[in-house]
Amino acid sequence: MSKCKGVALIFPLLFVCGIFKIAHAQDIESIRADRQTYICGMGSGTTLKAADQAALTEIIEQISIQVESSFESIKTENNRDVRESVRDVVNTYSNATLTNTERIVLQDEPDARVFRYIKRSEVTKIFESRKNKIIELFHNGELALNNLEIADALRYFYWSQTLLRSHPEASDIQTQSNGKNVLLITWLPMQINQIFSNLKFRIDTIEQNRTFANYILNIQYKKDPVRTFDYTYWSGQDWSNLVSSKDGTGIVELARTEDGKIIRIKAEYCFEGEANIDPELRNVMEKLPLVPYKNSYFNINPFPKRKPVELTQKQQKVVSELPVNEFSAKSPGLMVPDPNKAVLRSVPTSDENNAVMNQVVKAISEKDFESVQSLFTEEGFSTFQKLLEYGHAQIIKSFDLKFYPYGDYVICRSIPMSFSFKTNNKTFIEDVVFYLDQHHKVCNLTFGLSSRALEDISTNASWSESNRVLLISFLENYKTAFSLKRFDYISSIFSDDALIITGFIPHKTSGNESYYAQSDLIRFNRQTKAEYLKRLKYSFDSKEYINIRFAENTIRQSGKGKDIYGIQIKQDYYSSTYGDSGYLFLLVDLSDSLKPLIHVRTWQPEKNTDGTTIGLADF
Repeated sequence: MSKCKGVALIFPLLFVCGIFKIAHAQDIESIRADRQTYICGMGSGTTLKAADQAALTEIIEQISIQVESSFESIKTENNRDVRESVRDVVNTYSNATLTNTERIVLQDEPDARVFRYIKRSEVTKIFESRKNKIIELFHNGELALNNLEIADALRYFYWSQTLLRSHPEASDIQTQSNGKNVLLITWLPMQINQIFSNLKFRIDTIEQNRTFANYILNIQYKKDPVRTFDYTYWSGQDWSNLVSSKDGTGIVELARTEDGKIIRIKAEYCFEGEANIDPELRNVMEKLPLVPYKNSYFNINPFPKRKPVELTQKQQKVVSELPVNEFSAKSPGLMVPDPNKAVLRSVPTSDENNAVMNQVVKAISEKDFESVQSLFTEEGFSTFQKLLEYGHAQIIKSFDLKFYPYGDYVICRSIPMSFSFKTNNKTFIEDVVFYLDQHHKVCNLTFGLSSRALEDISTNASWSESNRVLLISFLENYKTAFSLKRFDYISSIFSDDALIITGFIPHKTSGNESYYAQSDLIRFNRQTKAEYLKRLKYSFDSKEYINIRFAENTIRQSGKGKDIYGIQIKQDYYSSTYGDSGYLFLLVDLSDSLKPLIHVRTWQPEKNTDGTTIGLADF
């Protein structure tokens, strides 16, 4: 009797399954018949994934045929078969296509069969999405160029051009630039070449060692020091590491056998490694050949008659009445501070502090670090060692030391140094800042902010001078903690209930109520302090180096009468395995200058749709 019941149950199930199969078959046939509305593909394989990919490939093939006649750029720039090239480019849209296609599984593994289809109107949306990204990258490049961030300008312009070459309407895409419509297919290469034509290089000093010479470059764009610029140089045998200059200062390190020869520089504009942050962009760059810009190469006369300066014979002196990290007005072609703006004033310091810093500089130059251990506190020497282990560290040029009061401490700014890494062949230039305690011992070291970030803070007359020094100190300690992977310090500056948000929040709703306080996006992107630190620890362990640069900062003090600040700042993040640019917001309590406490940290890869970023008003 039980067997009969079992058979009785099976028959209805088989009948229902049959009904579903018939319904699917009818759906598929009607979709296939409506070619005006749908593009479809059928795939089979031993796994669902393989069958699915085969169905998508069939769709991509049809889209390729549909748009082939539109890809004029591919026809002229590539010797490969046109259809094959177009199919490769259209394949770069596959991630977006996967999101917009519907799937019907006709048969499960091991003999899987999948039917995929997409409305033709959705294909148009995919191309429209890439068009928006092309225009957005172009405007990012314009903003970077206005800020003299030449590395970023070249990167954004070239990435925009790369995606433009993958768009079927490349010849027609326009946008606004300085109040007029421009056609990007001609405007982008013109902008890139214009940047190259306005770059100027001068050798400020030549500092010689026994086996090599450092040529210190002054890099300008239209007579102003560039804030960022990446380049390689010819070593005599090969192209060098990629060098990231800072505030108009670059370095070329050549063997003494190259003395007197013309120095060859190549500007970086592709940034293939950093393109990994965007799978869509990376995919396009892999499919299309790079665009060569012959104007990206520069020859520099090394001025062989100029008297070289020996690295170990620098004379240090204290210069007062200059803003933090600015150049002397005597230096030709460099920024001179506006006397009408508030600036930080350095002060004469003790002979003891002068003596300590001279010995530290000598130890760094001669790489005799243990000889100065007694001049540091225990924590200070630990940080000193970490800094010197941060790549191949060396002092790159002569400098003036300036001293600033900071409570019971003295801040000494700053020693220009370069740090080189084998991974990704990368060299960074940083200004190293020292803190001395009341016993004239070095108790802390940081990497300095960029001149732009320093100027934004030091010229803000609405804050007291002590508060300006406090904000600079906090930001420099924050960025240095990530570079030197000071996990314990980072853990200590986040409150236990800190609001930590990672990811993009696209817009704010109207109304006075804080959008971010109750938003689902906050819930989904929020991390606890423990979760954030766990991921951070993994990130530190998996990277040879991390380097952070800040620019475009906006800082507002809370109106509640405490030293609570909202800091909005553009952050460029570089590491051996990953890089990105975005906007960081920190809500930090600086009531205790030695124990800052972060209550909110948010990060977003781009500005909101209205051009704003998350800020103090949102909390």
